[in-house]
Amino acid sequence: MSSYRHYSIFDQLCLGVDQALRAVYNNPKTTGRLYPAASEVEPVMTSEQRRYSSALMRINHSGEVCAQALYHGQSMVSRSGAVKEKMNQAAIEEGDHLAWCMLRINELGSHASYLNLLWYLGSFSIGFAAGLVGDQWSLGFLAETENQVVRHLEKHLMLLPEQDKRSYKILQQMRLDEALHRDDAMKAGASVLPAPVKKLMALVSKVMVKVAYWV
Repeated sequence: MSSYRHYSIFDQLCLGVDQALRAVYNNPKTTGRLYPAASEVEPVMTSEQRRYSSALMRINHSGEVCAQALYHGQSMVSRSGAVKEKMNQAAIEEGDHLAWCMLRINELGSHASYLNLLWYLGSFSIGFAAGLVGDQWSLGFLAETENQVVRHLEKHLMLLPEQDKRSYKILQQMRLDEALHRDDAMKAGASVLPAPVKKLMALVSKVMVKVAYWV
């Protein structure tokens, strides 16, 4: 029997506010998995290397805020209980990434993006709109998002300072998880998005990356 249940509009509003606050203020629901960097000692890095690593991790943290928002927005309007549950479970798993990135940012003595509330609201709107189009297209949007995130993480794995094995372990596990979410969405019947939509998604992502690097 499915654990899916129906919520009133007021219930959904309260849940939505709770999810947003948890994502933006670094208290997401998580699976409680072990911190991937736990076995690595803190590396000796120059101040410039630490600033660079922290900027990359800030970008990835903001990306996870966006991921939370996308899943929450899509889940809210999904017509399928199974798809809704899939989105909610994926959001919890992505919550691990959000927590890991924030912990690493703190270890590096830096800060999360000051614009995370903006990133959340914008991404929630996109996810909400994608969900309204239909579950197959919503899953297609999820799959393409994760596909682009995998490529982004692969790039960051190459850009990290060689000494920063702690950040590397985190991004490596995130890449594996994102690829799994992408594959799960495709198996669930995701539609392939048109090329112009993919390009627009990539452009929006590039804007977020450039801004989050600094603020």
